[in-house]
Amino acid sequence: MSEHHEGTDGTGDPTKKAAAGGQPTFLERVDSALELEISRGPIVNTVQSPDDISSTKPTTSSTDAPEIKLSGGNLRPGFFGAGGSMMRKFDESTLQSRKASRPSSPPPPAIVGIGNKVARPDYSEEKIVLAMVGLPARGKSYLSNKLTRYLQWLEYDVKVFNVGNLRRSKAKSRATKTGKKEVHSANFFSNQNDEATRQREILAEESLEMLIAWLHEGGNVAIHDATNSTKARRAKIEKRVSREPNFSLIFLESWCDDPDIIAANVDLKVSAGDPDYMNMSREVARADFLARIKQYEAVYETVTEPHLSYMRIANVGSQVTVGRIHGYLQSRIAFYLMNLHLKPRAIFMSRHGESVYNVEGKIGGDAPLSPRGLQYATALPNLIKDNLGDATLTVWTSTLQRTIQTAQYLPFTKLTWKSLDELDAGVCDGMTYEEIE
Repeated sequence: MSEHHEGTDGTGDPTKKAAAGGQPTFLERVDSALELEISRGPIVNTVQSPDDISSTKPTTSSTDAPEIKLSGGNLRPGFFGAGGSMMRKFDESTLQSRKASRPSSPPPPAIVGIGNKVARPDYSEEKIVLAMVGLPARGKSYLSNKLTRYLQWLEYDVKVFNVGNLRRSKAKSRATKTGKKEVHSANFFSNQNDEATRQREILAEESLEMLIAWLHEGGNVAIHDATNSTKARRAKIEKRVSREPNFSLIFLESWCDDPDIIAANVDLKVSAGDPDYMNMSREVARADFLARIKQYEAVYETVTEPHLSYMRIANVGSQVTVGRIHGYLQSRIAFYLMNLHLKPRAIFMSRHGESVYNVEGKIGGDAPLSPRGLQYATALPNLIKDNLGDATLTVWTSTLQRTIQTAQYLPFTKLTWKSLDELDAGVCDGMTYEEIE
């Protein structure tokens, strides 16, 4: 179906006069409606920074060029907006209809974040040392890696400094030079082995120095992944970090007495190719690792120091204890760890039913479901029951009515979350792709 625009010849070309003759072209009518007044004068520059906004007057350029003044006259709201009728007609005009004699206006100043990747937020002042605490096979490295992924998703610079990896790296380097491989069996981790204890303390201190140096280079959160299982070790860490202005220190203890979790972690350690147990049978490796754990258990001290900032995770999330946590980032870390879990779960996703805007080819908006979309919403409960039986689910939807209507017949708890909303289409909201182009 063709649309006849008043003031055209019926072909949709606004550059041609209507058959009645003598009537102004479409663009001439737009010019008249906007009351374009062109006069000679200086160009007024656009303010280009937040600091300039507070200045008393805009600066002017000596460039001799037309100044264009726009006044809306009696134009109704939206007359020349992105979705207005005049804008749609204007988009249909051809390039030839533009007057070549009219001087082009200077391009607008660049706007940060528009048309390019949004600038990364400046988190340079956030400096947190997160020191792990816990016996072997208690999930310290697991927590470190999970927390790293989460904070990096929040666009913080995070790095894990694993003392065990540093120990193995140095031992390998010495073995390359001397040709003699070092053996780090359970006896190496005994508190009765003075020389080994001294070496382990040096490694922990060296790892801490590397961590602090990395934070000075621009990092935000550095994780000291070690047992740090005694009050004396934690006191050393606290003393060293306190010398750094604006550095925060948090101890994260992973405490576990669940035999199933411990057994699973032990099996993972000895079967996943851990460098400490290369070329060793699984039975021998398991026995040695259990002996190592006993060496640490003999001197282990849980975090009870009342002045420390700490988080204590029991059995990988079944209970969380938090003390002296301050500020935004520390709170985000605590919140994440409080919601961490190991149990597997399934997440099922469904598109919303067909909406009225889908039928009309429009994007964005908050349109209701079409008749076909309502049919989908009606059929969805049976689809879930046929595949999941009587399982109890929680349904999350966006705040848009098309998703809420899609879930309306599901017999489960329903929650809405603004973060699930479709990205805002801005000035193109409610328009078809043809109208946008």
